[in-house]
Amino acid sequence: MVVETGLKQNSLSANRRQAPTWITSFWRIRGDIPRPLYLTLICLSLVLPLVAWTAAANSGLVDTLFLPKPTDVVIRFWSLLTEGELLGDIRDSVGRVGGGFFLAAFLGVPIGLLIGTFKSMEGLLGPFFALARYMPAAAFIPLVILWLGLDEPAKIAIIFIGTFFYNALMVADSVKFIPKELLSVSYTLGASRWDVLVRVILPYTLPNIIDTLRINIAASWNFVIVAELIAASSGLGYRILKA
Repeated sequence: MVVETGLKQNSLSANRRQAPTWITSFWRIRGDIPRPLYLTLICLSLVLPLVAWTAAANSGLVDTLFLPKPTDVVIRFWSLLTEGELLGDIRDSVGRVGGGFFLAAFLGVPIGLLIGTFKSMEGLLGPFFALARYMPAAAFIPLVILWLGLDEPAKIAIIFIGTFFYNALMVADSVKFIPKELLSVSYTLGASRWDVLVRVILPYTLPNIIDTLRINIAASWNFVIVAELIAASSGLGYRILKA
């Protein structure tokens, strides 16, 4: 009986050691998959949309005015790049995103730390920021044009409005995840409020702050495209509208 049980256990162990099929690897939950399969899936994610685009453009079912061929897009891209127009548009859009997002981060991160750290600041600023966060930045375009005109400050202001409130509230939320025991220990060891803020709260939330900025900078690109579609003579949004 013992021998039979041992044989069954060895058989099960041998089955476990067998290499899984690609199907079981594909649907493995929160686990690694074979590297060749992973690289194959990466290639398919890039190749399949290109193949579908090429097939649709060459089928004749869609007018090339609405769906140009990939080769035509590459040729036009190279033309814009060599002529310098595209580089100028990229430079202008990057400058606008950098200016608006830097201002939103420069003001939003400290305010977020204040809201998350002090209950008084949460009561004073939290409700307004929570309401303003859901106001679409595009809705402010007419007012921004009236206040700042059609030049660069208007475009930077749209980016600032679109990301400032999100930066502040997401940073404030990250402060709330700090364990209270960590703060209590800091006070017990003689730390002042300033020490707790600078040496405990800021280092603890720094990874989340960086992650917040990484997420919201993508939103800045959405807003700069919208701003340039409305009133601009350069930039990627202007180039899209012109195209």
